[in-house]
Amino acid sequence: MQGDEPTSRGERCDAAEREAAKQRLLAQAEAERVPVEETTRAVPDRRRRRDQR
Repeated sequence: MQGDEPTSRGERCDAAEREAAKQRLLAQAEAERVPVEETTRAVPDRRRRRDQR
């Protein structure tokens, strides 16, 4: 085998399946991504202060 090129038919099929799965995951992650402008600022958790008194 030379370089990263798969030589057998099975290896080519596996590589194609891996690439397709990678593309599906990237598309799903992009669809679920929340733009920074739409996120809210973190609010400090005040429960810890009340419990410490």
